Amino acid sequence: MDGSASLKDAAVRMWERVVARGIGTPTIEDVLSHIRTLRSLCGTGSIDGFSGELLDKLDVGICVQVCEIVSKSLPTSNTPYHMLARWIRSIARDKPVEIFTTNYDLLLEQALEEERQPYFDGFVGSDSAFLDLESMIEDDLPPRWARLWKIHGSINWWMTKKNKIRRSRDKIEGEQLLIYPSHLKYDQSRQMPYYAMLDRLRIFLRSDQCVLLTCGYSFADEHINAYIAQGLSGNPNASCLAMIFNDRANARKAVELAKRHPNLTVLAADGGIVGTIDRPWESVTKDGNPAYPIAVGNDLPAWRTKASPEQCKWLLGDFAAFGEFLAHQLSSRDIEQDQADAV
Repeated sequence: MDGSASLKDAAVRMWERVVARGIGTPTIEDVLSHIRTLRSLCGTGSIDGFSGELLDKLDVGICVQVCEIVSKSLPTSNTPYHMLARWIRSIARDKPVEIFTTNYDLLLEQALEEERQPYFDGFVGSDSAFLDLESMIEDDLPPRWARLWKIHGSINWWMTKKNKIRRSRDKIEGEQLLIYPSHLKYDQSRQMPYYAMLDRLRIFLRSDQCVLLTCGYSFADEHINAYIAQGLSGNPNASCLAMIFNDRANARKAVELAKRHPNLTVLAADGGIVGTIDRPWESVTKDGNPAYPIAVGNDLPAWRTKASPEQCKWLLGDFAAFGEFLAHQLSSRDIEQDQADAV
């Protein structure tokens, strides 16, 4: 925030309001949604002790703090992000890989560019790129181009004074960061990235025999959940593998959806829901598959799972472990190719 005592006090009061709504540990999106709802109600006046000006300052202050916190670069060229980019680049395909992320940071962009993997994120241009909705709808780029859809916005998306959306690392005074723009009215152009990119998820789930793989997503966003549920209901050939970081109890909405949709499989640290059946993992490990210890193990800290020490745990809800798994897949593919070339 700006460091003023009044703004800090307002932030504390806002946090307490969100918690009082029954949200035990609010997310940034929960707080921003509440601030923006109050702002839309108070108009030029005030509501519950919050003036419109104070609510605006809270909104801007939170977005600025988020930007400062996540404006980091990848430390090496051997991160899980790079592994994902290499995996995308390594396989010839008829249809493009589509990446849907709720993260605001630029780590995926950095990895894709460093690995020289072409991608399209809905924007066109370089110095001050503009949102091109027609290209998103037509989607006629080559399949080797990955699609990157940042559903909750990005730290380099800005709303200009003319209500136009641009993508740039440069900040211009008076422009607003577009982080979690789901609260805006349908007729406001600044909202279009949110719905346009959610629509890409809808279209993806309608495609024949598509596979949606989630890693670390706890199904906390009801809008995204609704699109996933509708897609799985409308397309029995679609499937979703949801890899959860913690236990099933930490992703109750994912569990509820999986019990209603047989084509949604939940893989959590302490157990899974497969074909609508909810059960814990066994305690018997299996040898013989070199990828098995990357995906399954017994040793996880207590803060991540409440499963007993001897019980097997699913590891790939951690993006770092998932990156290691992709690296193994790439190395196995290289070995198989070398063997084929030697014949």
